[in-house]
Amino acid sequence: MASIQTPLRDSHAATQHYIREAMRAPLLTREREHELAVRWADEKDEAALHELVSAHARLVVSHATQYRGYGLAVSDLLQEGYLGLMQAAARFDAHREVRFSTYAVWWIRAAIQDFVLRNWSMVRLGTTTQEKSLFFNLRRLRAKIAGMDHEATESDAREEIARQLKVQLRQVESMESRLSGPDQSANAPLGEEGASEWQDLLIDDGPSPEDLVQRSNDSSVRARWLKAALTELPAREQHIIRERHLKEEGTTLAELGEELGISKERVRQIEHRALKMLKTRVLSHSDSPTVEAGA
Repeated sequence: MASIQTPLRDSHAATQHYIREAMRAPLLTREREHELAVRWADEKDEAALHELVSAHARLVVSHATQYRGYGLAVSDLLQEGYLGLMQAAARFDAHREVRFSTYAVWWIRAAIQDFVLRNWSMVRLGTTTQEKSLFFNLRRLRAKIAGMDHEATESDAREEIARQLKVQLRQVESMESRLSGPDQSANAPLGEEGASEWQDLLIDDGPSPEDLVQRSNDSSVRARWLKAALTELPAREQHIIRERHLKEEGTTLAELGEELGISKERVRQIEHRALKMLKTRVLSHSDSPTVEAGA
């Protein structure tokens, strides 16, 4: 029997050769299929595996060609389907009363669908079973509804699709929007001359990298000024400022008054005076090139 290999990537001739060989492979009787599956499962007979897989490669061709409308190379779809077929062979329980072809179809379809979802868009699609069903059935159901009821509105069609697929209406609307066109590079040229790109139209209201670096540097410098100025205050003033303003949950005036043995009004007065002193010292440090240089 001629060997059936997976098609070479982006090779039309290799893809056509794979398809011809797959469709020429003889079908297996139920008894022969069972015999091959048992030999592979129990004895790891590679010749049996090869014959079993080759006989079912036509399933890969059948399913891969159904997904050509998603803009992906047929050779890639065939390769993914073949991997699904190999997974089915590796996991098939030969001792159950199930035809290998019935079991393999699910693995082939799943492999191809996962490949389409991964590569159709850079934005991840179909993360749930409902979304996958919506992705692969939306266009078919829309065409079916349009053919059955020519007077159906867009809203009616969406509601019917949501009902049939058991999804929410907003999910249908969202998927329609995402399927309305493929991804487009932000570097794609605008117009025939191509002097501008699509990204030139994108507005970024956030700070530029230069602004972020400058803000970080400014914050670091101010922190150094504050630290230096704080150490110049008397110990009691330092303590009050730290407790009132530098802790995640500031201490109350009453608590500090009790701790220091003074009234809370007196604590407030000391705090007010300390803040004025701190401000004066911070401003003096801002004029000092020695401190700003990292002293």
